[in-house]
Amino acid sequence: MKQNNFIKGRGAQHNTPNKFLKHVYEIEQDFLEFCAKEGEEATKSRTEYLAVYPKTIVNKVSSPDVGMEYSMNPYQGCEHGCIYCYARNTHEFWGLSAGLDFEQKILVKKNAASLLESKLKNNKWKAETIVLSGNTDCYQPAEQEFKITRACLEVFLRYRHPVGLITKNSLILRDLDLLKELNANGLVGVNISLTSLSENTRRILEPRTTTINKRLETIAILAENKIPVNVMLAPIIPGINSHEIINLAKVAADHGASSFAYTIVRLNGAIGLIFTDWIRKVMPDKAEKVLNLIASCHGGTLNDSRFGLRAKGEGQIAKQIQDMAKLAKLKYFEGRSFPKLNRDLYEPYKKGQWKLFN
Repeated sequence: MKQNNFIKGRGAQHNTPNKFLKHVYEIEQDFLEFCAKEGEEATKSRTEYLAVYPKTIVNKVSSPDVGMEYSMNPYQGCEHGCIYCYARNTHEFWGLSAGLDFEQKILVKKNAASLLESKLKNNKWKAETIVLSGNTDCYQPAEQEFKITRACLEVFLRYRHPVGLITKNSLILRDLDLLKELNANGLVGVNISLTSLSENTRRILEPRTTTINKRLETIAILAENKIPVNVMLAPIIPGINSHEIINLAKVAADHGASSFAYTIVRLNGAIGLIFTDWIRKVMPDKAEKVLNLIASCHGGTLNDSRFGLRAKGEGQIAKQIQDMAKLAKLKYFEGRSFPKLNRDLYEPYKKGQWKLFN
């Protein structure tokens, strides 16, 4: 890996222009040279937490490629710094960049739990699984301090409402007490992201995430407590981790996962610029090969917005990946499945009828 001008501990190496802003701000070379001469930082790399108070928190998911109907995000932006993250573009709606801003300026939705409770108390709301998070990781480092995800789980438990979780962080085990209570009534399912068995690959793709061993341990502990776990082999990046599909599936099964799924990386919007800049710095010898392989899965472009094709791709490489996934399911997951969550308890608890039995 080339280390010249490389920002360690971050995925993105610069801020890309925000398509919604009229002006673009750049750091001039003479300022960079001045800072280097004076031994000062040209930019601050520390993470900032910015409190926000949205009016709503539960979002209807309209994409047919995503296996959820509703999602909510306690945080906007993510310190994990995963270079491929599809959620980066959403930071532009807040007047920020999909690049370093996405990793360094984290919006903390302080009123998330109260907004969720208001939603669940609404007479018009019917129980549907709400997933944390459809966008950024609900157990990212900020959660250790703010505990918003835990507060939301307490609301879900109080109303006996089904909830799904997506994370790549072992911090989820902090809330094992709540997860066990939710699972006693079939109200929770967990998705753990697993992109590689190589710690070196994990470190460069996802610089501030839990190690592979800790993730596997997390899967095992959840499974030991009978909490259903789906492992997300996502994203599969041709030329980087596509050769690991079979081994990833085997290890996931060995640690007790109920199922697995995969997606092929697509570099939509500003992510194409961020990823291209990153891979040319991190993997200069194979950068063009990887970029061409990704493009071959998406009709010759890094971006693919076509419903039904964008998640799994098309072409020879995508077909090879699909075939490996099918083989892995037959070999390691036959007879296993991820259960549907219980929606029957919510109405009595919303209306207070449960008090009759206490």
